[in-house]
Amino acid sequence: MARIPAITRERFKEELRVVFDEVSSGPGGVGTGPMSILKNSPEMARRAIPLFNYVRNESTVPQKLRELTMLVTARAMDCPYIWNAHAASARREGASSALVDALRDKKPIPAGTPADEANVVNYGLEFFRTRKVSQRTFDAALRQFGAQGLTELTTLMGYYALLAFNANSFAIDLPANRTEQVLPV
Repeated sequence: MARIPAITRERFKEELRVVFDEVSSGPGGVGTGPMSILKNSPEMARRAIPLFNYVRNESTVPQKLRELTMLVTARAMDCPYIWNAHAASARREGASSALVDALRDKKPIPAGTPADEANVVNYGLEFFRTRKVSQRTFDAALRQFGAQGLTELTTLMGYYALLAFNANSFAIDLPANRTEQVLPV
């Protein structure tokens, strides 16, 4: 059960309501999800949303690999909300169900996983496990993405870790209409 009630415009002083209106028209709307938690600080949310929009929707990293990065982060952060929000999207974008299920269940990358997907998973899991990345893993990711893409991939992981901190700390409820198994944590 969520630890605080859903955010509403009326909770803010008049001078913050304009900012609240601005940020509430963007990602997460007003009601649910980790982006809605950020809106408890409308000015902070206003500043965070452009970065979110870029790494989530406009990055040079292909969409399938962005979705996979979000899943790696959700799994590493044990965040059921983000997992639920992105597992089906990753499958729709072309990530194999075997890989998505292996991530969920903390199993090894399945044999035959394409190199681009394996590089993303290895890079993300190694970083979250050790808080750094070996030269070998870094070099593989750099060859795949180039400096710009790898910077964007790494920042996407960091941004989704920020969202996971909020989702987990505020105990955001999963939607009733889930299509994925609940992330075992």
